[in-house]
Amino acid sequence: MNSRSSSCGGSTRERLEGQGVHEPSVTALAAHLEMDEAEVAEGVVAANGYHSDSIDRPIEASGSTQQTGFVADLMGTEDPALALAENIQALKPHLAELDDRDRTLLELRFDAEMTQAEIGEELGMSQMHVSRLLARTCAHLREEILATS
Repeated sequence: MNSRSSSCGGSTRERLEGQGVHEPSVTALAAHLEMDEAEVAEGVVAANGYHSDSIDRPIEASGSTQQTGFVADLMGTEDPALALAENIQALKPHLAELDDRDRTLLELRFDAEMTQAEIGEELGMSQMHVSRLLARTCAHLREEILATS
């Protein structure tokens, strides 16, 4: 990108806007600068990195003056995968404190996604006993997590 293309976001745009072109297109900028459109587009993208905008700025529908919302409405939300990762990290020390049987039960149920009946068959116990052990272990982990947070 040469120095002329970096001016796409600045004086050339302002000059065209002064001539009545509200939002100059890449084609208009390229014609004015006598440059290739791809190079001008690259300059426009680069120039956008130097301008901040308020998140309270209204967004207008294309070709209209009707407001459709605010920039803040387009911003992301909390990532549920991040919350899951945080929960897993918080659980790790408490899982390490469990005995082998309880850890095995949790691994089979939540990692291998086996049903309680399948776990019972695998470990030689009833589905009801597996259910009770899982409920007790999950309640214990819940109490530990709440006590540390």
